[in-house]
Amino acid sequence: MLQFIRQRGNSVKTGFDNDKYLALQSENIKNRIAQFGDKLYLEFGGKLFDDYHASRVLPGFAPDSKLQMLLQLKDHAEIVIVVNANHLQENKIRSDLRIGYDEEVFRLIDEFTNVGLYVGSVVITQYGRQKEAKRLESRLKRKNIPVYHHYSIEGYPTNTKKIISKEGFGHNDYIQTSRELVVVTAPGPGSGKMATCLSQLYHENLHGIKAGYAKYETFPIWNLPLDHPVNLAYEAATADLNDVNMIDPFHLTAYNEITVNYNRDIEIFPVLKHMFEEIYGESPYLSPTDMGVNMAGFCISDDLVCREASKQEILRRYFGTLTRLYNELCTESELQKQQLLLQKAQIVEEDRPCVKAAREKEARTHSFSGAIELKDGTLVTGKTSQFMGPCAAIIMNAIKYLANIDEKEDLIKKDAFKPIQNLKTNYLGSLNPRLHSNEMLIALSLSAQSNPLAKKALEQLPKLQGNQAHITSRISNVDMTILNNLGIQVTYEAQKG
Repeated sequence: MLQFIRQRGNSVKTGFDNDKYLALQSENIKNRIAQFGDKLYLEFGGKLFDDYHASRVLPGFAPDSKLQMLLQLKDHAEIVIVVNANHLQENKIRSDLRIGYDEEVFRLIDEFTNVGLYVGSVVITQYGRQKEAKRLESRLKRKNIPVYHHYSIEGYPTNTKKIISKEGFGHNDYIQTSRELVVVTAPGPGSGKMATCLSQLYHENLHGIKAGYAKYETFPIWNLPLDHPVNLAYEAATADLNDVNMIDPFHLTAYNEITVNYNRDIEIFPVLKHMFEEIYGESPYLSPTDMGVNMAGFCISDDLVCREASKQEILRRYFGTLTRLYNELCTESELQKQQLLLQKAQIVEEDRPCVKAAREKEARTHSFSGAIELKDGTLVTGKTSQFMGPCAAIIMNAIKYLANIDEKEDLIKKDAFKPIQNLKTNYLGSLNPRLHSNEMLIALSLSAQSNPLAKKALEQLPKLQGNQAHITSRISNVDMTILNNLGIQVTYEAQKG
């Protein structure tokens, strides 16, 4: 029924020492807490529970490493979640989980609470009484979660006189906190975490509380070269924000040492430095790099592995931007930036193995095709047939391979497809009779009741977690949902199909 090719490649390798990272990072954060007096605002960049970007570009990095560090301090810490009102209004989604930032706020609250961490409040930044922001606030208040408002400040971040005044930070709500370590996190980048921390330093000073600030941001890695693929992958991940990695000029001046930071931190540093000088008479930090506590760069155990993993991430982000542009969700400049990053990393589209395999399959079969790269380096392909599309085909073929089932074995009888196709076209109004991934898996589940081989194939589904795939046409929402649920990291060509 379906045919596929197998190509053996290199198995996944580890390039990052996570145990060393936990030890070094924990010690560094504790030292930073001890540096200040009454309270420390610790900005957590990236994702706390599931930093899959870090685990992809630093193979061996545990997605919950930041959480594990935080749990060691949970009796002294509280969480403040920051969300940008404009992101809510734009219905911005977290791409890996495919949920809106409003739902991500509630997910974070539940996740923090379930592991015993205290969520003190939610701050809505850039607040202007936006409809979606007011709706989120109402939902949070029904759960007895305190909500605070922070506003746009004209001239931010350069007009320090206006920012550090009653009309600037003074106009923001003062967030009531009760613990010595305040962890400020957010659903995604650009939420206003740093501005929230700076605003609180201003207010704490008015209340006679000596507060400090530090930043726990994994990327860019300050002690890797500017054009190291790990740092380029960070730029690719934040292309929609137009973040740019830069040499930290303040650190270079202060220490004659080259380090890497990114434009927003460098732009805001004079504000932070001025605020510390107003509060303490001098600044404890001479550069944006000084503000950070990240030790990831010291824990790379195999640089070549991390370089290659990062190049693959850059390619994934590039294909994602192609799709966004096709769907008119971004500008041409965002794609141009991604293309520039490909050039800097010296890679092309077909350096992603599953892209090359899928396109070769399409060229041979003259039909939309796909390929999935398994963790042992094997490439399994599939194509559109009269029974299913390429997404369903590569899932079927991959689990056949993993179960050591002959590729010609029909795990679903051909006559079992007909009732489903009839339901789709004659009763549900679909023009496409082919089975999507979910429909194929349901049919396979029914077959597994009497077919031991089908049952064995189904049992392989968990092994698809973290594998790479590419489809040579656009992907339906239902197929994308199944691929995400299975943990398959997929790219596709939205302009086709």
